[in-house]
Amino acid sequence: MNLNILYEDEEILVVEKPAGLESQSARSFEPDMISEVKKHIHTLSTKPVPPYVGVIHRLDKPVGGVMVYAKTKQAADVLSRQVSGHEMKKVYTAVVCGKPVENSGTYVDYLWKDGKNNCSEIVDKGIKDGKLAELFFRVVDSRKNGEEEYSLLEIILKTGRHHQIRVQMAGHGTPLWGDRKYNPGFQEGPARGNVALFASSLTFSHPVTKKKMTYEAEAKGKGFEMFQALTLK
Repeated sequence: MNLNILYEDEEILVVEKPAGLESQSARSFEPDMISEVKKHIHTLSTKPVPPYVGVIHRLDKPVGGVMVYAKTKQAADVLSRQVSGHEMKKVYTAVVCGKPVENSGTYVDYLWKDGKNNCSEIVDKGIKDGKLAELFFRVVDSRKNGEEEYSLLEIILKTGRHHQIRVQMAGHGTPLWGDRKYNPGFQEGPARGNVALFASSLTFSHPVTKKKMTYEAEAKGKGFEMFQALTLK
């Protein structure tokens, strides 16, 4: 596969992850981003040792978008501290079924991860292992397709929890288009593609130069087509 590389130097690599690909090493024989990034670095390097690739953050397999990987352990440490300190800004584009009550707002919930079934759910504050989850959303557009209403949202993550956007949007009555795990309307019948969620912008400080960097990519996937088609008219 051809990686869509947005930026690269000796310390980091910024790349667009395609939907349907694991963002870290896969347990199966299917391709994953780590393997593809290592292949890319190996073709450019004259060093005999295997290239180092540090995972800084993750995207769910059915989600595409902008990611940054570290090419040195030092860069990985610095970028990881930015993530844990909420200094890395992640902006997502999503299509949801329905429309939020407000055109913009903040959702603050507590999420509990069910590791056995690889899912998360909203729980009451104080529940053991429940973690604070916060995001900001803004309705960019909404329209009806027959009797169904869909909304295009911009979402900014304040925290990074397991399946956070998917769980919180579903929990507040507007599940993501195409989400077979959290949207009841997509759990029956044949698979309809990937989830309409895309990491469209990533902002962080370079681990060495400290320069603030922002990289963007246009949301792709079947769920976004209804809005993209109207934009072109």
